[in-house]
Amino acid sequence: MKHTQDTTKSGMSAKEFTVLVAALMSIVAISIDALLPALGMIGRDLAITDPNQPQYLISMLFLGEAIGLLVAGPFSDALGRKPILFVGFATYLTGTLVCYFSSSLEGLMLGRLLQGLGVAGPQIAAMSLVRDMFKGAQMARTMSLVMMIFVLVPAIAPTLGQAVMLFSHWRGIFEMYLCYALILLAWVSLRLKETLPREKRITLTARSFYDGFKEVLTHRATASYTICMGLFFGGFIGYLNSSQQIFQVQFHTGTLFSVYFGVLALVLGFSSLINSRIVEKHGTKTIAFRAIVTVVLASIVFLALHAFVDITLWMFMAYAVVFFFCFGLLFGNINALAMEPMGHVAGIASAVIGSLSSIMSMLIGTLIGQLYNNTLIPITVGFIIVGTLALGIILWAEKGQDASIEVAPT
Repeated sequence: MKHTQDTTKSGMSAKEFTVLVAALMSIVAISIDALLPALGMIGRDLAITDPNQPQYLISMLFLGEAIGLLVAGPFSDALGRKPILFVGFATYLTGTLVCYFSSSLEGLMLGRLLQGLGVAGPQIAAMSLVRDMFKGAQMARTMSLVMMIFVLVPAIAPTLGQAVMLFSHWRGIFEMYLCYALILLAWVSLRLKETLPREKRITLTARSFYDGFKEVLTHRATASYTICMGLFFGGFIGYLNSSQQIFQVQFHTGTLFSVYFGVLALVLGFSSLINSRIVEKHGTKTIAFRAIVTVVLASIVFLALHAFVDITLWMFMAYAVVFFFCFGLLFGNINALAMEPMGHVAGIASAVIGSLSSIMSMLIGTLIGQLYNNTLIPITVGFIIVGTLALGIILWAEKGQDASIEVAPT
């Protein structure tokens, strides 16, 4: 009964609320993954001579998202969820139109930056809506249902982009983005009630934001795990940036690119599900540490293979399954470890952690992607480097954990 009563405050049933939250979260994944099959066509259409330059269209969305999170998080707590959704969608739609009418890479990059700024609103609001409605086991159950829907999006998004290109130009993908955002905007406008009452809103001041920012940077464990998240997600963005070239140029998969990409996305989703079942038994730190070690060791072995054999698609897929499975174990656990000491400033801390790690990962991922040379060596070396650095940082963080906890405010 409690579940039904809580959800009624949002103006919709539990099922509708869950699907809406998943749809709001999915706008980030679909904005990235549906465009991947089109990067080669965009490069040819705009006469871009460097085949790595279209990768900037992925990195710019991540950059915009990182900046947007820093703004959307605090303002969501101060103004409410619906205003942030409306501003986010307006910004996203503006960026989509800029991309649609652009005739240069620079124009597309500007549009993607605006899209990234826009997706931060739905991303922050989605998590906040669940937090407003539920607590404890109810919150965990709802988020599990949301994630079950959400993990399907990266698996099917490239197929959607590929399907659009079969019947239209690459600009048709931006038409799809436009329609998707307008549908969500109408859904939010007509069906969703504001879930954060005025009396529960937090006054946003420069001092509170500064204090939250300072606490994240000066807390040993939180700062360390934020850096680790940026390092590993940077390696993942490096893969995303290069994925179209890896599958379609290096391995000549053609339209099957979306199939291979989708299989790996499902591995990530399956791993996240496994993590939710084992994390209480084995602990976040143990799982995260072992996952990083596995990625580093697998990358060293895969790099060594380059000296003896010609790497085939199936060799790469075997290696990719390993690091995708480990990513599913890593991302949620590292984020939880970073947030664990920040309960007293959770809203601002979440925005700061998300923004800083995203900016860091965007820079690392862009560098790895731009080093792509029609081989898998840059990506593999990238994983070895970021993994080794992450292991060192975790060991350093754990060594001083007691001192870090002692100085944390109570």
